[in-house]
Amino acid sequence: MRKLIAFFALAILSPLNAHAQQRPVLVDRIVAVVNKEVISSSELADQVEAAERQLRRQNTPLPDHKTLERQVLERLILVKAQLQLARDSGIRVDDGQVDRAIERIAQGNNMSPGDFRRALERDGVLFDKFRSEVRDQIILTRLREREVDDKIQVSDSEIDLFLEQNKENAQSAGVEYDVAHILVRLPDQATPEQIEAARARADKARAEALAGGDFAKLAASYSDGPDALKGGDLGWRSADRLPDLFSGALKDMKPGDVSEVLRSPAGFHLLKLLGKRESSGGDGPAVQQTHVRHILIRTNEAVSEADARRRLEELRERIVRGGADFAELARLHSEDGSAARGGDLGWVYPGDTVPEFERAMNALKPGEISEPVKTPFGWHLIQVLERRTAGVSPERRRLVARQILRERKSDEAYQEWLRQLRDQSYVEMHLDER
Repeated sequence: MRKLIAFFALAILSPLNAHAQQRPVLVDRIVAVVNKEVISSSELADQVEAAERQLRRQNTPLPDHKTLERQVLERLILVKAQLQLARDSGIRVDDGQVDRAIERIAQGNNMSPGDFRRALERDGVLFDKFRSEVRDQIILTRLREREVDDKIQVSDSEIDLFLEQNKENAQSAGVEYDVAHILVRLPDQATPEQIEAARARADKARAEALAGGDFAKLAASYSDGPDALKGGDLGWRSADRLPDLFSGALKDMKPGDVSEVLRSPAGFHLLKLLGKRESSGGDGPAVQQTHVRHILIRTNEAVSEADARRRLEELRERIVRGGADFAELARLHSEDGSAARGGDLGWVYPGDTVPEFERAMNALKPGEISEPVKTPFGWHLIQVLERRTAGVSPERRRLVARQILRERKSDEAYQEWLRQLRDQSYVEMHLDER
């Protein structure tokens, strides 16, 4: 049956005359079947067009249309398989969560939600379609958290070993790399022929890169990684936040160099070093720490943005003008886990809080209380209690090490999980049946 439906095109009947009603008009066709769902030609064309817009915005040369079409189709297959698993396992996202996510995206672009919607429509992006894609991204994130991130375990012995290795390799640990990456994924239990074909594909990408090919274009053409349509750009990463396989290869590379083809359980990797700099993190110089407390009001169906802001303005007035106790009001009104401690977040390091919170906090003098501040979590009143400059405590080093190891394990586990999901999914390809 599945084979049969893949060869039928979707059709509409024209009501203009009886003869036309007997002849279906071809308007779409099936290019792939993923489990019990199909990917249509028009759906693929929309995604290819979006990918082309993204690559142009990044000034990345476009690969040829057929190559890009195949890369985008493979990503669509993975997305379909993940969304099906999420739906079957009960993951849902309501309209309010989507609205808040879009509002955060608009704020990140320094726009109001209305201006952001008009900007999308000027770019030819239908707002309802954009909403649907945002919903899907939230679902995919929650699926990854449940299937991968929540299962990551980091033992005390792993933290001890990590800290010991960082002492021995203090020089390399203090380096950050700007890296672009190509992944040629291998299926689970790959045959020798599949391994040879994947290796040849990775070798071909490397040969083109060494011959002066644009690495971002090569990533869009060859890579099966999630960052392929961003030119494979992983951004700036400290050495300790990269897999050992990557950091070992990058250690002796200079900006502009392309690595040998690297092998991992996920497949074959190719790296290009775009930049290199000294890191200010780790166990280096002392850093400024801020002792801060806050009151958080969350927005929801019952509490609008205006309501949350007004409530905090009233609380601020009671503290500043009326002499009310900040901690007591936090215990009564704050909707954060710190409420029982009077809103006290303790000593906060740079990067511990979301950027909006940190910017507002850094602008305050000790004892000063902010105006209401909007973050992805809701609206806050922030008070800085004191500041200090100090080294990183042993407890803090262990906490950071645990986070780094979790992040590193999560990236590797996610790629392995995607590979297994792709192999377990029933997929029929019909792209070439034109």
